[in-house]
Amino acid sequence: MDAERPKLIDAHLHLQDEAFSKDIGEVIARAADAGVDRMVCCGTCEDDWPLVMNLARCERRIIPCFGLHPWHIGNRGEAWMSKLRRYLEGTPSGVGEIGLDKYREDLDERAQEKIFRLQLAVARELDRPVTIHCLRAWDWLMRVLRSEEIPRAGVLLHAFGGPPELVPALADLGAYFSFAGDVLDEKRHRKRRALAAVPPERLLFETDAPDFLPPERFCVVRPADAPGGKMRNEPANLRGILRGAAELMGEGEEELALRLRENSRRLWGGLML
Repeated sequence: MDAERPKLIDAHLHLQDEAFSKDIGEVIARAADAGVDRMVCCGTCEDDWPLVMNLARCERRIIPCFGLHPWHIGNRGEAWMSKLRRYLEGTPSGVGEIGLDKYREDLDERAQEKIFRLQLAVARELDRPVTIHCLRAWDWLMRVLRSEEIPRAGVLLHAFGGPPELVPALADLGAYFSFAGDVLDEKRHRKRRALAAVPPERLLFETDAPDFLPPERFCVVRPADAPGGKMRNEPANLRGILRGAAELMGEGEEELALRLRENSRRLWGGLML
């Protein structure tokens, strides 16, 4: 690795996933070799919060986040909120991955919104940044965010897939926007328009590993087999995503990396220490 290259921050991934259970040390080492200096590892349910915590305690490059994802609200325990608070208070961390989802029809929308609002409230109270998941629920998300006080530490819309026309309104609310490797797919016209609409000071990139593989020519690490017949993405591929994004945006790779790092510092603040 060239020591002069700006360090990168993977704004969203899931290193606690089963796909990394056998070689997590090698995965983290490859990320470091690719210049990925920080990885924001988001929990999704009560079962994986301990895994996220243990990873962060063992590896300084990992910024932990704890949250109840809308896909997992049906499996929450009665004491889920007090348990979440213990994890957040027990370590410097963000709140996430939380959000709203209309992609899956089996999810209770009333419960989703209640749980989302509760987690926004604890983020405000503890002054923690929030990572938000949103699928086919953008109008709903806007209504909730406009009716809530946005956490002062900031919110990140991960793997942003919303309408480009909504970007200015979300930015006015203080949102940051993160894009995964699929934005480099030439067929993703709406995502590319959304990328172009994001204010430069609100832009971040992520791998969402083990998901969202970038196009093959931007893969730094060859995809590996993962459970369920999928192919595994890795945080090291953030270097390739940066290269592709700089090409797409008509910017220098180093210039873009420096700006992304500054954006990350504004959002994650003391969690990057």
